Amino acid sequence: MATKKSSKKDEKLFAEFPNLYKDISKSENEACMAFAEEYKAFLDSSKTEREFTENAIDAAKSLGFVDIETKEKLKVGDKVYSSIKDKGLVMAVIGKKPVSYGLNILGAHIDSPRLDLKPNPIYEDNEAVYFKTHYYGGIKKYQWTTIPLAIHGVVYTKDGSKHTFKIGENESDPIFYITDLLPHLDDGQRNMKSSEFIPAEDLNLVIGSMPMSSKSVKDDANASKEPYKAWVLKYLYDNFGIVEKDFVTGEIEIVPAMKARDVGFDRALIAGYGHDDKVCAYPAIMALFAQERPDKPCVTMLTDEEEIGSSANSGAQSVLYEHFLMEICAKTGDGSFDMLKYRKVIAASKMLSTDVTTGYDPKYASVFEKRNTAFMSHGLKLEKYTGARGKSGTNEATGDFVAEITRILDSNKIAWQTGELGKVDVGGGGTISAYMAKYGMSVIDAGVPVWSMHAPYEVISKIDLYYTYLAYKAFIENI
Repeated sequence: MATKKSSKKDEKLFAEFPNLYKDISKSENEACMAFAEEYKAFLDSSKTEREFTENAIDAAKSLGFVDIETKEKLKVGDKVYSSIKDKGLVMAVIGKKPVSYGLNILGAHIDSPRLDLKPNPIYEDNEAVYFKTHYYGGIKKYQWTTIPLAIHGVVYTKDGSKHTFKIGENESDPIFYITDLLPHLDDGQRNMKSSEFIPAEDLNLVIGSMPMSSKSVKDDANASKEPYKAWVLKYLYDNFGIVEKDFVTGEIEIVPAMKARDVGFDRALIAGYGHDDKVCAYPAIMALFAQERPDKPCVTMLTDEEEIGSSANSGAQSVLYEHFLMEICAKTGDGSFDMLKYRKVIAASKMLSTDVTTGYDPKYASVFEKRNTAFMSHGLKLEKYTGARGKSGTNEATGDFVAEITRILDSNKIAWQTGELGKVDVGGGGTISAYMAKYGMSVIDAGVPVWSMHAPYEVISKIDLYYTYLAYKAFIENI
Protein backbone atom coordinates (compact mmCIF):
# COMPACT_ATOMS: atom_id res chain seq x y z
CA MET A 1 0.00 0.00 0.00
CA ALA A 2 1.41 3.36 -0.98
CA THR A 3 2.15 5.86 1.74
CA LYS A 4 1.07 9.45 1.29
CA LYS A 5 4.07 11.73 1.04
CA SER A 6 4.18 14.67 3.43
CA SER A 7 4.15 18.22 2.17
CA LYS A 8 4.40 21.70 3.64
CA LYS A 9 0.62 21.81 3.71
CA ASP A 10 0.36 18.79 6.01
CA GLU A 11 -0.39 19.15 9.69
CA LYS A 12 2.57 19.67 12.00
CA LEU A 13 3.71 16.44 13.60
CA PHE A 14 4.34 18.00 17.00
CA ALA A 15 1.66 19.64 19.13
CA GLU A 16 2.35 23.29 19.88
CA PHE A 17 0.49 25.46 22.40
CA PRO A 18 2.37 28.80 22.32
CA ASN A 19 2.03 31.82 24.59
CA LEU A 20 -0.50 34.02 22.79
CA TYR A 21 1.07 37.31 23.83
CA LYS A 22 4.18 36.52 21.72
CA ASP A 23 2.61 37.24 18.35
CA ILE A 24 -0.48 39.27 19.20
CA SER A 25 -1.29 42.10 16.79
CA LYS A 26 -1.92 45.64 17.98
CA SER A 27 -5.62 45.52 17.09
CA GLU A 28 -6.10 42.15 18.75
CA ASN A 29 -4.31 43.35 21.88
CA GLU A 30 -6.58 46.40 22.02
CA ALA A 31 -9.67 44.20 21.69
CA CYS A 32 -8.33 41.89 24.38
CA MET A 33 -7.68 44.75 26.82
CA ALA A 34 -11.06 46.37 26.16
CA PHE A 35 -12.87 43.07 26.79
CA ALA A 36 -10.92 42.67 30.05
CA GLU A 37 -12.02 46.10 31.28
CA GLU A 38 -15.68 45.26 30.64
CA TYR A 39 -15.23 41.94 32.44
CA LYS A 40 -13.62 43.54 35.49
CA ALA A 41 -16.51 45.99 35.86
CA PHE A 42 -19.06 43.17 35.60
CA LEU A 43 -17.11 41.02 38.06
CA ASP A 44 -16.98 43.79 40.67
CA SER A 45 -20.74 44.31 40.50
CA SER A 46 -21.60 40.58 40.43
CA LYS A 47 -19.84 38.96 43.38
CA THR A 48 -22.77 36.71 44.28
CA GLU A 49 -24.94 34.45 42.15
CA ARG A 50 -27.97 36.71 42.80
CA GLU A 51 -26.08 39.79 41.63
CA PHE A 52 -24.71 38.04 38.54
CA THR A 53 -28.21 36.86 37.62
CA GLU A 54 -29.73 40.30 38.11
CA ASN A 55 -27.02 42.06 36.13
CA ALA A 56 -27.13 39.50 33.31
CA ILE A 57 -30.92 39.87 33.02
CA ASP A 58 -30.61 43.67 32.90
CA ALA A 59 -28.03 43.37 30.13
CA ALA A 60 -30.17 40.83 28.27
CA LYS A 61 -33.29 43.01 28.46
CA SER A 62 -31.36 45.93 26.97
CA LEU A 63 -30.66 43.68 23.95
CA GLY A 64 -34.27 42.63 23.47
CA PHE A 65 -34.49 39.45 25.57
CA VAL A 66 -37.87 38.78 27.19
CA ASP A 67 -39.12 36.28 29.75
CA ILE A 68 -40.04 33.07 27.92
CA GLU A 69 -43.32 32.97 29.88
CA THR A 70 -44.51 35.99 27.86
CA LYS A 71 -44.14 34.16 24.53
CA GLU A 72 -46.75 31.76 23.21
CA LYS A 73 -44.72 30.95 20.08
CA LEU A 74 -41.03 31.27 19.30
CA LYS A 75 -39.66 32.23 15.89
CA VAL A 76 -36.19 32.63 14.41
CA GLY A 77 -34.27 35.40 16.14
CA ASP A 78 -36.42 35.51 19.27
CA LYS A 79 -34.41 36.13 22.45
CA VAL A 80 -35.77 34.67 25.68
CA TYR A 81 -34.66 34.00 29.24
CA SER A 82 -35.84 32.46 32.49
CA SER A 83 -34.63 33.27 35.98
CA ILE A 84 -34.01 30.21 38.16
CA LYS A 85 -35.02 31.27 41.69
CA ASP A 86 -33.12 34.56 41.14
CA LYS A 87 -29.86 32.59 41.58
CA GLY A 88 -29.50 30.95 38.18
CA LEU A 89 -30.40 31.90 34.63
CA VAL A 90 -31.10 30.34 31.23
CA MET A 91 -31.12 32.38 28.02
CA ALA A 92 -31.63 31.44 24.39
CA VAL A 93 -31.64 32.85 20.87
CA ILE A 94 -33.85 30.84 18.52
CA GLY A 95 -32.12 29.53 15.41
CA LYS A 96 -33.09 28.89 11.80
CA LYS A 97 -32.98 25.10 12.03
CA PRO A 98 -35.68 23.12 13.83
CA VAL A 99 -34.86 22.06 17.40
CA SER A 100 -34.68 18.46 16.16
CA TYR A 101 -31.12 19.30 15.05
CA GLY A 102 -30.27 19.89 18.71
CA LEU A 103 -29.32 22.92 20.78
CA ASN A 104 -25.88 24.53 21.09
CA ILE A 105 -25.34 25.09 24.82
CA LEU A 106 -22.81 27.00 26.91
CA GLY A 107 -23.08 26.04 30.58
CA ALA A 108 -21.29 27.82 33.46
CA HIS A 109 -21.81 28.22 37.19
CA ILE A 110 -21.99 31.60 38.93
CA ASP A 111 -21.50 30.66 42.58
CA SER A 112 -18.04 30.95 44.13
CA PRO A 113 -16.39 29.79 47.36
CA ARG A 114 -17.25 32.13 50.23
CA LEU A 115 -18.49 32.36 53.81
CA ASP A 116 -22.21 32.17 54.60
CA LEU A 117 -23.90 33.29 57.82
CA LYS A 118 -25.24 30.65 60.17
CA PRO A 119 -29.02 30.79 60.82
CA ASN A 120 -28.50 32.38 64.26
CA PRO A 121 -25.30 34.29 63.64
CA ILE A 122 -25.00 37.26 66.04
CA TYR A 123 -23.18 36.96 69.34
CA GLU A 124 -21.27 39.14 71.82
CA ASP A 125 -18.00 38.13 73.45
CA ASN A 126 -15.89 40.37 75.70
CA GLU A 127 -17.05 43.70 74.31
CA ALA A 128 -16.96 42.66 70.64
CA VAL A 129 -19.81 41.51 68.37
CA TYR A 130 -19.45 38.82 65.71
CA PHE A 131 -21.28 36.98 62.96
CA LYS A 132 -20.88 33.20 63.04
CA THR A 133 -20.15 31.82 59.56
CA HIS A 134 -20.24 28.50 57.73
CA TYR A 135 -17.83 28.24 54.80
CA TYR A 136 -19.25 27.39 51.37
CA GLY A 137 -17.26 25.31 48.91
CA GLY A 138 -13.63 24.28 49.08
CA ILE A 139 -11.59 26.99 50.77
CA LYS A 140 -8.32 27.31 52.66
CA LYS A 141 -9.72 28.79 55.87
CA TYR A 142 -6.58 30.73 56.81
CA GLN A 143 -6.82 32.77 53.57
CA TRP A 144 -9.99 34.45 54.84
CA THR A 145 -8.41 36.10 57.87
CA THR A 146 -7.00 39.66 57.95
CA ILE A 147 -8.48 40.73 54.60
CA PRO A 148 -11.27 43.28 54.04
CA LEU A 149 -14.64 41.56 53.74
CA ALA A 150 -18.07 42.71 52.57
CA ILE A 151 -21.59 41.54 53.35
CA HIS A 152 -23.92 40.78 50.41
CA GLY A 153 -27.34 39.12 50.37
CA VAL A 154 -30.97 39.25 51.34
CA VAL A 155 -33.16 38.81 54.43
CA TYR A 156 -36.95 38.38 54.39
CA THR A 157 -39.03 39.77 57.26
CA LYS A 158 -42.36 38.50 58.59
CA ASP A 159 -44.33 41.06 56.58
CA GLY A 160 -42.93 39.55 53.37
CA SER A 161 -40.47 42.37 52.69
CA LYS A 162 -37.12 41.62 51.08
CA HIS A 163 -34.14 43.52 52.47
CA THR A 164 -30.96 43.62 50.39
CA PHE A 165 -27.46 43.95 51.84
CA LYS A 166 -24.34 45.17 50.06
CA ILE A 167 -22.03 46.69 52.64
CA GLY A 168 -18.28 47.07 52.35
CA GLU A 169 -17.84 47.76 48.64
CA ASN A 170 -17.93 51.58 48.60
CA GLU A 171 -15.05 53.63 49.97
CA SER A 172 -17.41 55.21 52.52
CA ASP A 173 -18.67 51.81 53.76
CA PRO A 174 -17.27 49.98 56.75
CA ILE A 175 -15.58 46.65 56.00
CA PHE A 176 -15.72 43.48 58.11
CA TYR A 177 -12.84 41.40 59.38
CA ILE A 178 -11.70 38.03 60.74
CA THR A 179 -8.78 38.28 63.13
CA ASP A 180 -5.66 36.11 63.23
CA LEU A 181 -3.05 35.48 65.92
CA LEU A 182 0.00 37.72 66.10
CA PRO A 183 3.35 36.03 65.31
CA HIS A 184 4.63 36.81 68.83
CA LEU A 185 2.13 34.33 70.31
CA ASP A 186 1.55 31.75 67.61
CA ASP A 187 4.06 29.00 68.47
CA GLY A 188 1.27 26.47 68.97
CA GLN A 189 -0.41 27.53 65.74
CA ARG A 190 2.77 27.24 63.67
CA ASN A 191 3.13 23.56 64.51
CA MET A 192 -0.35 22.67 63.24
CA LYS A 193 -1.39 21.67 59.73
CA SER A 194 -2.60 24.59 57.66
CA SER A 195 -6.08 23.03 57.61
CA GLU A 196 -6.16 23.06 61.42
CA PHE A 197 -4.75 26.35 62.67
CA ILE A 198 -7.89 28.31 61.75
CA PRO A 199 -10.81 26.07 62.85
CA ALA A 200 -14.05 26.62 60.94
CA GLU A 201 -15.76 27.75 64.14
CA ASP A 202 -13.19 30.56 64.45
CA LEU A 203 -14.13 32.15 61.11
CA ASN A 204 -16.16 34.73 63.00
CA LEU A 205 -16.66 38.15 61.49
CA VAL A 206 -16.11 41.30 63.59
CA ILE A 207 -19.21 43.45 63.11
CA GLY A 208 -19.17 45.80 66.11
CA SER A 209 -17.45 46.93 69.31
CA MET A 210 -19.55 49.80 70.66
CA PRO A 211 -22.10 49.40 73.49
CA MET A 212 -25.64 50.70 73.56
CA SER A 213 -25.78 53.79 75.76
CA SER A 214 -26.87 53.22 79.35
CA LYS A 215 -29.93 55.40 78.77
CA SER A 216 -31.15 53.11 76.01
CA VAL A 217 -30.66 49.83 77.87
CA LYS A 218 -32.05 50.63 81.30
CA ASP A 219 -35.53 49.22 80.50
CA ASP A 220 -34.34 46.25 78.39
CA ALA A 221 -32.95 43.28 80.32
CA ASN A 222 -31.37 41.63 77.25
CA ALA A 223 -29.74 44.88 76.17
CA SER A 224 -28.37 45.34 79.66
CA LYS A 225 -26.72 41.90 79.53
CA GLU A 226 -25.39 42.28 75.98
CA PRO A 227 -25.13 46.03 75.25
CA TYR A 228 -22.63 45.57 72.37
CA LYS A 229 -24.88 43.11 70.58
CA ALA A 230 -27.83 45.40 71.32
CA TRP A 231 -26.12 48.27 69.47
CA VAL A 232 -25.75 46.12 66.33
CA LEU A 233 -29.32 44.82 66.52
CA LYS A 234 -30.70 48.35 66.87
CA TYR A 235 -28.60 49.48 63.89
CA LEU A 236 -29.93 46.61 61.77
CA TYR A 237 -33.51 47.35 62.77
CA ASP A 238 -33.22 51.11 62.23
CA ASN A 239 -31.54 50.75 58.83
CA PHE A 240 -33.02 47.53 57.43
CA GLY A 241 -36.09 46.76 59.52
CA ILE A 242 -34.85 43.34 60.59
CA VAL A 243 -34.68 41.69 64.00
CA GLU A 244 -32.51 38.81 65.18
CA LYS A 245 -35.02 36.07 64.33
CA ASP A 246 -35.18 37.26 60.73
CA PHE A 247 -31.67 35.97 60.04
CA VAL A 248 -33.00 32.44 59.68
CA THR A 249 -34.58 33.61 56.39
CA GLY A 250 -31.38 35.24 55.23
CA GLU A 251 -29.08 34.37 52.37
CA ILE A 252 -26.13 36.44 53.51
CA GLU A 253 -22.73 35.90 51.90
CA ILE A 254 -19.36 37.19 53.08
CA VAL A 255 -17.07 38.01 50.16
CA PRO A 256 -13.78 39.88 49.76
CA ALA A 257 -14.23 43.65 49.68
CA MET A 258 -11.63 44.01 46.94
CA LYS A 259 -12.01 45.10 43.35
CA ALA A 260 -10.52 43.31 40.36
CA ARG A 261 -7.10 44.73 39.56
CA ASP A 262 -4.47 44.33 36.86
CA VAL A 263 -1.38 42.33 37.83
CA GLY A 264 2.19 43.11 36.78
CA PHE A 265 3.89 46.02 35.05
CA ASP A 266 2.54 44.77 31.72
CA ARG A 267 -1.07 44.42 33.03
CA ALA A 268 -1.37 41.04 31.31
CA LEU A 269 -3.20 39.38 34.24
CA ILE A 270 -6.24 40.14 36.42
CA ALA A 271 -6.57 39.42 40.13
CA GLY A 272 -10.12 39.30 41.44
CA TYR A 273 -12.67 37.47 43.54
CA GLY A 274 -14.88 34.90 41.85
CA HIS A 275 -12.99 34.16 38.61
CA ASP A 276 -14.18 30.58 39.35
CA ASP A 277 -16.45 30.53 37.47
CA LYS A 278 -17.48 34.00 36.43
CA VAL A 279 -14.47 34.23 34.09
CA CYS A 280 -16.24 31.59 31.98
CA ALA A 281 -19.82 32.72 32.67
CA TYR A 282 -19.14 36.25 31.40
CA PRO A 283 -17.79 35.26 27.95
CA ALA A 284 -20.61 32.67 27.76
CA ILE A 285 -23.27 35.37 28.04
CA MET A 286 -21.37 37.73 25.75
CA ALA A 287 -21.10 35.01 23.10
CA LEU A 288 -24.87 34.54 23.27
CA PHE A 289 -25.53 38.29 23.20
CA ALA A 290 -23.61 38.45 19.89
CA GLN A 291 -26.22 36.20 18.19
CA GLU A 292 -29.09 37.54 16.09
CA ARG A 293 -30.32 34.74 13.78
CA PRO A 294 -28.07 31.75 14.52
CA ASP A 295 -28.15 28.56 12.49
CA LYS A 296 -29.24 26.42 15.45
CA PRO A 297 -30.90 27.48 18.72
CA CYS A 298 -28.21 28.77 21.12
CA VAL A 299 -28.50 28.53 24.89
CA THR A 300 -26.45 29.84 27.82
CA MET A 301 -27.07 28.23 31.22
CA LEU A 302 -25.79 29.92 34.38
CA THR A 303 -26.18 27.60 37.35
CA ASP A 304 -25.84 27.87 41.13
CA GLU A 305 -24.55 25.50 43.84
CA GLU A 306 -21.76 23.95 41.72
CA GLU A 307 -19.22 24.42 44.48
CA ILE A 308 -21.28 22.16 46.77
CA GLY A 309 -22.56 19.55 44.32
CA SER A 310 -25.03 21.40 42.03
CA SER A 311 -28.00 20.32 44.13
CA ALA A 312 -30.93 22.44 45.41
CA ASN A 313 -33.52 23.98 43.13
CA SER A 314 -31.06 26.44 41.60
CA GLY A 315 -28.25 23.96 40.93
CA ALA A 316 -27.45 22.27 37.62
CA GLN A 317 -29.29 19.12 38.74
CA SER A 318 -32.55 21.07 39.13
CA VAL A 319 -35.33 20.25 36.66
CA LEU A 320 -36.04 23.99 36.34
CA TYR A 321 -33.29 24.34 33.74
CA GLU A 322 -34.81 21.44 31.86
CA HIS A 323 -38.23 23.11 31.98
CA PHE A 324 -36.80 26.02 29.97
CA LEU A 325 -35.45 23.67 27.31
CA MET A 326 -38.84 21.91 27.20
CA GLU A 327 -40.53 25.26 26.62
CA ILE A 328 -38.22 25.98 23.69
CA CYS A 329 -39.12 22.63 22.15
CA ALA A 330 -42.84 23.16 22.66
CA LYS A 331 -43.01 26.79 21.57
CA THR A 332 -40.92 26.44 18.41
CA GLY A 333 -43.24 23.69 17.14
CA ASP A 334 -47.00 23.39 17.07
CA GLY A 335 -47.41 24.20 20.75
CA SER A 336 -47.62 20.57 21.83
CA PHE A 337 -45.00 18.66 23.77
CA ASP A 338 -43.76 15.14 23.30
CA MET A 339 -41.31 13.73 25.86
CA LEU A 340 -39.65 11.30 23.47
CA LYS A 341 -39.08 14.02 20.89
CA TYR A 342 -37.68 16.27 23.62
CA ARG A 343 -35.28 13.56 24.80
CA LYS A 344 -34.07 13.15 21.22
CA VAL A 345 -33.52 16.91 20.93
CA ILE A 346 -31.38 16.89 24.07
CA ALA A 347 -29.45 13.82 22.89
CA ALA A 348 -28.70 15.68 19.65
CA SER A 349 -27.55 18.78 21.55
CA LYS A 350 -23.93 19.77 22.11
CA MET A 351 -22.50 21.61 25.07
CA LEU A 352 -19.36 23.26 26.34
CA SER A 353 -19.21 22.97 30.12
CA THR A 354 -17.56 26.32 30.63
CA ASP A 355 -15.64 25.96 33.87
CA VAL A 356 -12.18 27.01 34.95
CA THR A 357 -9.11 24.82 35.30
CA THR A 358 -5.79 25.21 37.05
CA GLY A 359 -2.91 27.00 35.39
CA TYR A 360 0.63 25.64 35.72
CA ASP A 361 2.37 27.40 38.59
CA PRO A 362 6.16 26.91 38.64
CA LYS A 363 6.21 27.57 42.40
CA TYR A 364 4.21 24.38 42.92
CA ALA A 365 5.53 22.32 40.03
CA SER A 366 5.46 19.04 41.99
CA VAL A 367 1.66 18.69 41.76
CA PHE A 368 1.51 19.15 37.99
CA GLU A 369 2.28 16.75 35.15
CA LYS A 370 3.83 19.33 32.87
CA ARG A 371 3.07 17.56 29.58
CA ASN A 372 -0.63 17.54 30.46
CA THR A 373 -1.50 20.84 32.05
CA ALA A 374 -2.68 24.28 31.00
CA PHE A 375 -0.39 27.30 30.96
CA MET A 376 -1.41 30.89 31.58
CA SER A 377 -1.81 32.97 28.39
CA HIS A 378 -1.86 29.91 26.11
CA GLY A 379 -5.61 30.10 25.48
CA LEU A 380 -8.74 28.12 26.30
CA LYS A 381 -8.17 24.71 27.83
CA LEU A 382 -10.15 21.68 26.61
CA GLU A 383 -10.44 18.95 29.26
CA LYS A 384 -11.62 15.69 27.80
CA TYR A 385 -12.35 14.48 31.34
CA THR A 386 -12.04 15.80 34.89
CA GLY A 387 -12.70 13.72 37.99
CA ALA A 388 -10.29 12.49 40.66
CA ARG A 389 -7.72 9.71 40.62
CA GLY A 390 -9.40 6.95 38.56
CA LYS A 391 -11.59 9.55 36.75
CA SER A 392 -14.16 9.24 39.55
CA GLY A 393 -17.34 11.19 38.87
CA THR A 394 -16.22 12.50 35.51
CA ASN A 395 -17.86 13.02 32.16
CA GLU A 396 -15.48 11.86 29.43
CA ALA A 397 -16.06 13.45 26.04
CA THR A 398 -15.97 11.11 23.03
CA GLY A 399 -13.10 11.39 20.59
CA ASP A 400 -15.30 12.37 17.66
CA PHE A 401 -16.80 15.26 19.65
CA VAL A 402 -13.34 16.47 20.69
CA ALA A 403 -12.31 16.34 17.02
CA GLU A 404 -15.38 18.36 16.03
CA ILE A 405 -14.57 21.05 18.60
CA THR A 406 -10.91 21.32 17.69
CA ARG A 407 -11.74 21.53 13.95
CA ILE A 408 -14.00 24.51 14.65
CA LEU A 409 -11.37 26.24 16.78
CA ASP A 410 -8.59 25.58 14.27
CA SER A 411 -10.65 26.71 11.28
CA ASN A 412 -11.44 29.96 13.11
CA LYS A 413 -7.78 30.41 14.13
CA ILE A 414 -8.63 30.24 17.83
CA ALA A 415 -5.80 28.90 19.97
CA TRP A 416 -6.53 26.16 22.47
CA GLN A 417 -4.62 23.83 24.78
CA THR A 418 -5.41 20.65 26.65
CA GLY A 419 -4.46 18.51 29.65
CA GLU A 420 -5.68 17.50 33.09
CA LEU A 421 -6.16 19.16 36.49
CA GLY A 422 -2.91 17.89 38.00
CA LYS A 423 -1.06 14.66 38.69
CA VAL A 424 -3.38 11.66 38.71
CA ASP A 425 -3.22 10.72 42.39
CA VAL A 426 -2.76 14.24 43.74
CA GLY A 427 -6.36 15.42 43.54
CA GLY A 428 -9.06 16.28 41.05
CA GLY A 429 -12.26 18.21 40.61
CA GLY A 430 -15.66 18.22 38.96
CA THR A 431 -17.92 20.45 36.87
CA ILE A 432 -21.55 20.42 35.73
CA SER A 433 -20.67 18.38 32.63
CA ALA A 434 -21.67 14.99 34.05
CA TYR A 435 -25.15 16.27 34.95
CA MET A 436 -25.75 17.30 31.34
CA ALA A 437 -24.10 14.29 29.71
CA LYS A 438 -26.52 11.91 31.43
CA TYR A 439 -29.21 13.15 29.01
CA GLY A 440 -27.14 11.88 26.09
CA MET A 441 -25.83 15.22 24.83
CA SER A 442 -22.18 15.60 23.83
CA VAL A 443 -20.31 17.61 26.48
CA ILE A 444 -16.73 18.69 27.03
CA ASP A 445 -15.19 20.98 29.66
CA ALA A 446 -13.65 24.12 28.19
CA GLY A 447 -12.46 27.02 30.29
CA VAL A 448 -9.87 29.48 31.53
CA PRO A 449 -6.72 28.53 33.47
CA VAL A 450 -6.54 30.09 36.96
CA TRP A 451 -3.81 30.66 39.52
CA SER A 452 -4.74 30.37 43.23
CA MET A 453 -8.12 28.83 42.45
CA HIS A 454 -10.67 29.08 45.31
CA ALA A 455 -8.61 31.75 47.08
CA PRO A 456 -10.31 35.05 47.96
CA TYR A 457 -8.25 36.66 45.20
CA GLU A 458 -7.61 34.52 42.09
CA VAL A 459 -5.59 35.34 38.96
CA ILE A 460 -6.37 34.86 35.27
CA SER A 461 -4.80 36.04 31.99
CA LYS A 462 -6.58 38.65 29.92
CA ILE A 463 -5.72 36.94 26.67
CA ASP A 464 -7.10 33.61 27.92
CA LEU A 465 -10.34 35.41 28.79
CA TYR A 466 -10.55 36.98 25.33
CA TYR A 467 -9.75 33.79 23.42
CA THR A 468 -12.29 31.93 25.54
CA TYR A 469 -14.95 34.40 24.40
CA LEU A 470 -13.90 33.86 20.78
CA ALA A 471 -14.00 30.09 21.27
CA TYR A 472 -17.47 30.10 22.87
CA LYS A 473 -18.78 32.31 20.08
CA ALA A 474 -17.29 30.07 17.39
CA PHE A 475 -18.78 27.00 19.06
CA ILE A 476 -22.38 28.15 19.19
CA GLU A 477 -22.18 29.59 15.67
CA ASN A 478 -20.55 26.59 13.97
CA ILE A 479 -21.11 23.31 15.84
